[in-house]
Amino acid sequence: MAPKETVVEQGTFVVPELTIKELLDSIPAHCFKRSALRSSVYVVWDFAVVLALYKITTFVDPLINPATLSLPHPLLYPFARVALWALYGFWAGLFSTGLWVIAHECGHQAFSESKFINNSVGWVLHSALGVPYHSWRITHGKHHASTGHMTQDQVFVPPTRSDMGLRPFDSKKDDRLGARVTEEVKRELWEALGDSPIGAVWGSMSYLIGGWPAYIMFNMSGQRRYPKGTSHFTPSAVMFAPHHYSQILISDLGVFLWLAGVFTAIHHFGFLQVFRTYLVPYLWVNHWLVLITFLQHTDPLLPHYRAPEFTFPRGALATLDRNLLGDCGRLMGWLGAHATNGISETHVLHHVSSKIPHYNAWEASAALKKRLAKAGIFLEGAPGGWREVYRVYKECKFVEDEGNVVFFKNAYGLAQLRPVFSETGASDSGIELDK
Repeated sequence: MAPKETVVEQGTFVVPELTIKELLDSIPAHCFKRSALRSSVYVVWDFAVVLALYKITTFVDPLINPATLSLPHPLLYPFARVALWALYGFWAGLFSTGLWVIAHECGHQAFSESKFINNSVGWVLHSALGVPYHSWRITHGKHHASTGHMTQDQVFVPPTRSDMGLRPFDSKKDDRLGARVTEEVKRELWEALGDSPIGAVWGSMSYLIGGWPAYIMFNMSGQRRYPKGTSHFTPSAVMFAPHHYSQILISDLGVFLWLAGVFTAIHHFGFLQVFRTYLVPYLWVNHWLVLITFLQHTDPLLPHYRAPEFTFPRGALATLDRNLLGDCGRLMGWLGAHATNGISETHVLHHVSSKIPHYNAWEASAALKKRLAKAGIFLEGAPGGWREVYRVYKECKFVEDEGNVVFFKNAYGLAQLRPVFSETGASDSGIELDK
């Protein structure tokens, strides 16, 4: 008697065969132009918005008292103040994420035509947000060169079946591509990987809160072939070449000065003032950074490649565009995109050409999508938000140890897509890493 099994109807993913030249040629030439002056305007704007939010909050805060405002219970006054500062922290954090994005563009040399200006502005902005500028610039460049590569990508590398300590694959009981699985194996996998709703919420939220510092300091969610404890703060780390040594020290100096500034501010103004003015927005920045990048690179619809099938164009197209906060309505979707300078909405374009500044990325992305549509490639994901993080966290558990094009399987061992190949030849690849 054959064992009971679950069979799902999978979609197919046609592995892209477009060349990088075809992708770049679809983008208008003027989109590649960089302007230090225009880029600086966005820096000033983001700072101005954060400052305005602070001024409004500090103006309203003293007005929340019985002499100027009538509330039905005395405890509502401190509650209202906490809510006011929480609202400030949310929006200040969102627009500060826009500053983070501009600093990240400096690392891609997209801020201006000058490498000196790019690295100077990037070092200042990233250091002010606790980021080791050159350290992350270097590994992030490697991420762009090998996006979706199972052994070369730097972050969001899927755990394999063996990484998760699961039983070995058995072709008699399940399908390597995730189209069928026996009830016995489904139960085994669910016991090992399944999440209760509360567990999934806790797991995804802890990831959003602590994911960024854990990656920078300890390589959590990074490339698994690196030694345990690999850190962006160590000049001799395996991620860096010998000629990067001084750049890592400069990056560490920036973070040291940042920490010194935070502790000095606490000493002069008190912890509460620094916490609500700077540290809460800072935590929101870290949260948005992880949420945005996690959803750009993690989804049941996205392939991951092993060396025989990886090319740069395939890696660049192994990501999704999402409207940040779009699940909260059109207005919030617009505000999310505006505040973060479109990093979530134009991310596929950013991987095709990372030197295009964000203010040109909208036009460039629209042109690129037209070319991709002709090839039957659509890379628009669901809106980015907490609900989507929860869904993706539950659906993306592991990939198989074998196979050159793999997709995430869920806690039952089932996958939504399977790869198919067109009849054309392999595409070219390559990226020039800034030294």
